Amino acid sequence: MSNHLTQIQITQPDDWHLHIRDGEVMRDVLVDTARQFARAIIMPNLKPPVTTVDLADAYRARIESQLQVLGITSFTPLMTLYLTDNTSADEVRKAKASGITGIKLYPAGATTNSDAGVSDLKHCTKALEAMQEVGMPLLVHGEVTHSDIDIFDREAVFIDQVLIPLRKNFPALKIVFEHITTLQAAHYVRDAMSEQNTIAATITPQHLLMNRNAIFAGGIRPHNYCLPVLKREEHRLALLEVATSGSPRFFLGTDSAPHAKGAKEAACGCAGCYSAFNALGLYAEAFESVGKLDKLEGFASFYGPDFYSLPRNTGKITLIKQAQAIPAELPLGEQTIVPLRAGESIAWSLAAI
Repeated sequence: MSNHLTQIQITQPDDWHLHIRDGEVMRDVLVDTARQFARAIIMPNLKPPVTTVDLADAYRARIESQLQVLGITSFTPLMTLYLTDNTSADEVRKAKASGITGIKLYPAGATTNSDAGVSDLKHCTKALEAMQEVGMPLLVHGEVTHSDIDIFDREAVFIDQVLIPLRKNFPALKIVFEHITTLQAAHYVRDAMSEQNTIAATITPQHLLMNRNAIFAGGIRPHNYCLPVLKREEHRLALLEVATSGSPRFFLGTDSAPHAKGAKEAACGCAGCYSAFNALGLYAEAFESVGKLDKLEGFASFYGPDFYSLPRNTGKITLIKQAQAIPAELPLGEQTIVPLRAGESIAWSLAAI
């Protein structure tokens, strides 16, 4: 597919990793996501976290209520549970029966609202056995949190210390290695032995487009700070290579994470990039940078539902090669949020429907 194209049409994508928060801010962020995506995996790291089916059902009801207020009928939230040391096998089976899409592993202290996360996977054996038995995917934030491990090495160490033993102990467990950021993760997922299609990874737009210099360009850039943190250029290039390779093990997950401007521009700023406003344009820019726009549809629209054993969407969306100015700020409840690439212009825009 030529990089001289002025528009591309693809099957409507899904976002396989999304934060929409709760309460009044949810309405603002839902609009941005539903404009582009048909479905999204909704992350469960609220306060308190979504640890049970009953809490997930209540959260889904709040989301659907906001969608109704907004008049949005074409977006489906896919709910998840937050794995804890105390998650029972019975709750896993109940989750499967009720249509929960996956269960999220946050190592305790790894990221925003992860304090209630898993302290040691040995506490989760019964839950993991049940997940393997019923075909419930485990969605993994892949970092160790030991204070003696450098923050830039935490993903690579996680592979050796946690992921490899986990897959050995539960060989049929479906695992999504979410928002991967390193060459080590890209190559591990690419090369992992998996005859039963049990390992995949999501990749964010910021990790395809930026390296860690973006956090420090001309000073501290808090709106480019996320976890897992941006890495060196060699890692960005490795991610771009696997994302655009056509491998069905890699698919779209924005990890779009809304934080108010004041919470980011603070003495101890929050981790997370808000990419939902212009996510597809950012992904198109990344794929175009290596002449692989023809691989975007598989990554964005096909490989995610295939891995989750869900039907592919049937609708289409069109992206046009038309410069889009990204606002400096957007509304977020009674506050504002700074989107990724705020104040800049990107080359691809979503065509009006």
